[in-house]
Amino acid sequence: MAKAGATGFTRIINAAGYSWLGFKAAYKNEAAFRQELWLSIILVPTGIYLGETLLDKAILVCSVLFVLIVELLNSAIESVVDRIGDEPHELSGRAKDMGSSAVFLAIAITIIIWVAVLYPGA
Repeated sequence: MAKAGATGFTRIINAAGYSWLGFKAAYKNEAAFRQELWLSIILVPTGIYLGETLLDKAILVCSVLFVLIVELLNSAIESVVDRIGDEPHELSGRAKDMGSSAVFLAIAITIIIWVAVLYPGA
């Protein structure tokens, strides 16, 4: 039988609290997340300003938020791997490298999107 827990609006409030704790932990413990968050504070308003249509604005902003999402997932993977142990292991290294690759691809996607939206004739 499933564990009984909060339901309805209480569950949503609890989930928001857990999300906030995740943001705080990432900001406190992950330099890359801090850098990307501060860059997003600049890029989100810039995307809203530079986007000509609502769709342009949404694509520019969402591409920046996508990088933050992938960085959070990468940080979660790294935390779990570090929790398992400090000793080097091939699978631990592979997991961390794959997470890093995902962040790299998210950043590449964001750059491609910004170039395509802001320079459509290029």
